[in-house]
Amino acid sequence: MHRGLFIPILAMIIVFLDVYVYQAVRILISRFSLWARRVAVSGYWAITAITLTVIGVFAFLEDTFPNRVIRNIIVVWILIHILSKTLATVFVLADDLIRIVRFAGRKVLQFTDKKVVIPGKPISRSEFLAKSAVIAGAIPAVTMGLGMLGGAYNFRLRKKTIFLPHLPSEFDGIRIGQLSDIHAGSFYSKSPIESGLNLLMEEKPDIIFFTGDLVNDHAKEVEPYMGLLKMVKAPLGVYSVLGNHDYGDYESWPSAEAKRQNLQKLIAFEREIGWDLLMNENRIIKVDGQALAVIGVENWGKGRFQKYGDLQKAYVNAGAPVKLLLSHDPSHWDAQVRPGYGDIDITFSGHTHGFQFGVEIGNFKWSPSQYMYEQWAGLYQKGNQYIYVNRGFGFIGYPGRVGIWPEVAIIELKKG
Repeated sequence: MHRGLFIPILAMIIVFLDVYVYQAVRILISRFSLWARRVAVSGYWAITAITLTVIGVFAFLEDTFPNRVIRNIIVVWILIHILSKTLATVFVLADDLIRIVRFAGRKVLQFTDKKVVIPGKPISRSEFLAKSAVIAGAIPAVTMGLGMLGGAYNFRLRKKTIFLPHLPSEFDGIRIGQLSDIHAGSFYSKSPIESGLNLLMEEKPDIIFFTGDLVNDHAKEVEPYMGLLKMVKAPLGVYSVLGNHDYGDYESWPSAEAKRQNLQKLIAFEREIGWDLLMNENRIIKVDGQALAVIGVENWGKGRFQKYGDLQKAYVNAGAPVKLLLSHDPSHWDAQVRPGYGDIDITFSGHTHGFQFGVEIGNFKWSPSQYMYEQWAGLYQKGNQYIYVNRGFGFIGYPGRVGIWPEVAIIELKKG
């Protein structure tokens, strides 16, 4: 639909939903004092006015919006408003349907027998359903609002131990730190990034893996955080790969050369901060004559994502008893890694963010992400092969997280 039509239609839908849901709000506040009712009504319609204003500003500035983070917040505000009012509408509509059925029933009985006395109170809007409508509408607004205020920076340290029977004794107990999906362009300040990186460095990992998506689109996004990222160091090195966002595929570039230069700038930045970026290649890590292979592929994912990765090329000369693969997209594991490379012991991925929304309680976890990715958060095993999917350090799109918190992972390898 053309934007010239979409924007006014969207505005009309919002006004309709707000007018309809207001009927429930009016019932809910009917027992308030006059002053409280005025405040509630003013607040309700003020939010509607803000949303309509935001839609107008977004429509006018979308193509030239100066700040992507603010643009995302605007989009999320609009989505929260529509979702909240839509959920509330379900309950208000249910009440209206009940009233219609009761009204029709009364009319039928009165028509068939004029002497029938209809018991009960006159038909009125249900206070219970009115309250339910308001509560249902408030839930997404509150949860997503809190997710924006604190969830995006609620870093969690997650630890796992993996036992490998053929792990050389020199690597027994090696601790691998993993970061993924920093998305530097989504952060507002240095403080949250510093907090998360400190969480990693306090664990003193022996080796660190970064599994892609350092930026959203532009290499320049990482420049303000170069000093912080230089603190990410480990005795056996820091190894990284590119994610789908690192290539700038979702940006409109003035030319193919501009896009290529952006990627080269990002590659240069990673090398400047001391990370060993693996572009379809591998490194052999040696300790006291024993070896471990770190294999890194460029982004490769099933479906619509660009396939830059070349696992066959990356695998060449990766001769070591234990092979660890860095591959941004976890769909690569079932599609290529397991069918063709049975001696790759562990794959480290990210990409999914756990959808930045879900529930994790003990061993139970749920997220919409699981309907798109079989492996979407945490450790998985098939046969003698493992994959660890990092929930991500940063965020993109929705500037927050609900239930699926940003992650710093420590994976310890043990012989056994």
